[in-house]
Amino acid sequence: MKLLDSTRDRLGAAVFARVAGPDGPRQRERIHGRPGPRWFEPDSAIVRVHGDASMFVGGIRALLLQSMHPAAMRAVSEHSGFRGDMLGRLARTSTFLAVTTFGHEEDAEAACEAVRRIHAKVTGTMPDGTPYAASDPHLLRWVHVAEAHSFLLAHQVYGAQPLDQAGRDEYVAQIAEVGRRLGVLDPPTTQAELEEALASYRPELRATPEAREAVRYVVLRPPIPLVARPAYVVLVAAAVGLMPAWTRVPLRLPLMPVTERTVVKVLGGAATGTIRWAMSAAPAVEQKPVEVGVTSA
Repeated sequence: MKLLDSTRDRLGAAVFARVAGPDGPRQRERIHGRPGPRWFEPDSAIVRVHGDASMFVGGIRALLLQSMHPAAMRAVSEHSGFRGDMLGRLARTSTFLAVTTFGHEEDAEAACEAVRRIHAKVTGTMPDGTPYAASDPHLLRWVHVAEAHSFLLAHQVYGAQPLDQAGRDEYVAQIAEVGRRLGVLDPPTTQAELEEALASYRPELRATPEAREAVRYVVLRPPIPLVARPAYVVLVAAAVGLMPAWTRVPLRLPLMPVTERTVVKVLGGAATGTIRWAMSAAPAVEQKPVEVGVTSA
């Protein structure tokens, strides 16, 4: 039993260090230790979703889906450090989610303000000369919708306790509160509205060379140790298995319906279950979400 506990402790610490970065312990102490009001109650839907290991799958799926919008992907390609500092971006975006979901309301608002300042500086021009800006409410709404849809879907498939319909609507409404503070106008507030919003962007979506480069980087060239690659491959396969069929060919992702419903789902469940087990070892890694979206922080 001691050996099992020791193994879980080491694995949990390794997951936390990889996700949260070198500043993780200090951030964790402030997020969970600072007394005072939070935006969300401890038993609310958003806390359940963002505190579950299924966020590993949801975060990868969000990144892949977000890449389908040419303007969002152009902004990432020209302004993001995903090629040289993918782990740094992971730590920053993970911390943003943790602060807004679990942290003191003053810290949550400060985190949103910091992201708004970053977005204000991200501007550029599309290949056809059309300008883009990360602060564009329409573009922000796409990023928000892709993330909310991915996090919720991953939780329903791989979460420890999937939400009922009321819980799913509550989650969409709660994450909409964060979206508004980032500049999203009229975010969806129910699951039905979320599905409608995702469908409304379909005419704008396509796989650009930048999108396919990002997908190759995430799928084939992740900056993680070789020993962790097999587990990462399983998480990527689970995320790809949740991608809409219409994204597969443009992004050059495989489409294997039978395998995805059987082998991939079983392996994905085992991987998220193992991570959940490891993260439950101690408060050091409790309720630490993971997100690798393209423009959140």
